[in-house]
Amino acid sequence: MKKVNEILEEKMLPIAAKLGSNKVLISIRDGITLSMPLIIIGSLFLIIASFPIDAWTIWLTNVGIDVYLWKGVDSSFGLMGLVASFGIANSLARQHKVDGISAGIIALSSFIVVTPFVKGESGAGIPIGYMGSKGLFVAMAIGITSALIFKWFIKHNIQIKLPDSVPPAVSRSFSALIPGVAIITLWLVIYAVFDIANIGNVHDLMLKVLGGPLGLIGNNIFGTVIAILLNSLFWFVGIHGGNVVNSILNPIWLMNSDANRLIFQADKAAHLPNIITAQFMDNFVYMGGGGATIGLVIVIAIVARRKKASQISKAMAPITLTPGIFNINEPAMFGLPVVMNISLLIPFILAPIANAVISYVAMSSGLVSTTTGIAASWTMPPIISGFLTTGGHISGSILQLVCIIIDVAIYWYFYQSVEKQNLALESKEAN
Repeated sequence: MKKVNEILEEKMLPIAAKLGSNKVLISIRDGITLSMPLIIIGSLFLIIASFPIDAWTIWLTNVGIDVYLWKGVDSSFGLMGLVASFGIANSLARQHKVDGISAGIIALSSFIVVTPFVKGESGAGIPIGYMGSKGLFVAMAIGITSALIFKWFIKHNIQIKLPDSVPPAVSRSFSALIPGVAIITLWLVIYAVFDIANIGNVHDLMLKVLGGPLGLIGNNIFGTVIAILLNSLFWFVGIHGGNVVNSILNPIWLMNSDANRLIFQADKAAHLPNIITAQFMDNFVYMGGGGATIGLVIVIAIVARRKKASQISKAMAPITLTPGIFNINEPAMFGLPVVMNISLLIPFILAPIANAVISYVAMSSGLVSTTTGIAASWTMPPIISGFLTTGGHISGSILQLVCIIIDVAIYWYFYQSVEKQNLALESKEAN
């Protein structure tokens, strides 16, 4: 055990620290997170419009309210990529100590520049699909590239500087003019080359270049298990595993979620093709947080009720169980702790992998409904979130309950070892 701990500290920790502090990964995480309120708001409209009671949905249709609810769904889910382009550039620019808002606005304009317009009698417009999840890869490329170019111009003082007496907002606007012209012109030239050569558009190219390789990991259970393993290992050495692994794979999972949502929106009885989605990972794999620690906090609560329970278990039970139910596991991660606790490494890896495999088998076999693209808040407790994310099917709640029981069983044996160590330590201190 000691050697394993030393290897993790010497080999894993430096790699995890570098990845965890990588500015590009942080910007991708922040940029995509910026659109999460819209996804949750859109999910509320989607739940109302598709609540699994026929009398309700028929009434909405007869009254004519459903049209406006679906408009709300499209106007929130459909802006995911557009918002991410701003958020990624804004985050990366701020990390480099330059104006994030100006960089974000330039990236947003560049995103629209490379997006093909559709023309009709009422004028030109942008397809919702490209502004939404299909545009995430382009949002990442444009946000990162535009922010780095913007930073280069500002750091090399290639900008219009106004006197200090000019209001800061006006001064920032003029400072962004030269880099803004260069960046938007660059993307306009790229769009023109694609258009003149008649080779499609940047969105389709990025889907093939990035979507293909990442899809090999994010779209199948074997790649998902690898992602879960890395997530747990990063968490174990004190690095937020979700911030590292999810920054890379979240675009794939969100695209899968949105593809399911569009099919579900068109036909609630249709087969939904994507099992591994953002909701699958958040609400079925990582119940309680990274490492599926809802099983651990339940075990601690059970052990703490014993007459001869350790003081550590008694103290940790109330401060870990309630947050754990709402998927907040920092009190357990750093208070128990789980981080760098070799006794809990195996269940911390096994529990989420078990959840993923069981959920995947249950959904692929048809026993449990696939997630519909409805996004429950990440703090939504299990059982409720399973019902909502599967489109109002009780099978989702039952699956979560089964996974929680298995998580408790996995953590039970290993926490008994931790409890024995705690009791031995307390007895030694008492003597």
